[in-house]
Amino acid sequence: MNIEIIPLLISLIPSLFITLLAFYFFKVHTDNEEKRRRFLLHRETQKQSLPLKLQAYERIALLLERISPGKLLNRMPPVSQEKKDYESLLIHTIDQEYEHNLTQQIYVSDDCWNTIIAAKNGTIAMIRKASLNEEVNSADKMREVILTQLIENGAPSDKALAIIKEEINEIL
Repeated sequence: MNIEIIPLLISLIPSLFITLLAFYFFKVHTDNEEKRRRFLLHRETQKQSLPLKLQAYERIALLLERISPGKLLNRMPPVSQEKKDYESLLIHTIDQEYEHNLTQQIYVSDDCWNTIIAAKNGTIAMIRKASLNEEVNSADKMREVILTQLIENGAPSDKALAIIKEEINEIL
């Protein structure tokens, strides 16, 4: 009986080898097909999301331009000579602009969004610092101090705009 099993086992070895080889090739083929499907899906998604991303970057650039101290002061003249009123008006305007564009953060990197927050906070800090200056006794004087700081140090939003431009160049 032992003698009859050995030829049977020997004849099963090639069929076992063929089965394993077929399984291997089938696995490789299905893995490649899955990768191809994922690539095509990713490419289609990129095609649809690129315009949305670019639009988000445009809106963020507009946000940064609108909260830039020089442009903000030109757009928002003081309503009274009280520096605290003017400070509140400017900060409220910056906060409104920021909140209006808050959803754009889903389209940009975390580093970029953190830089935008830093630019917003830097602009608010610049306004508050000018308001706390003892030499400043009116809204017009506060504008002068902010513009002087802007000329000397630059706008906090300039760095954020540079980072946005870098990210857009990476995308394109």
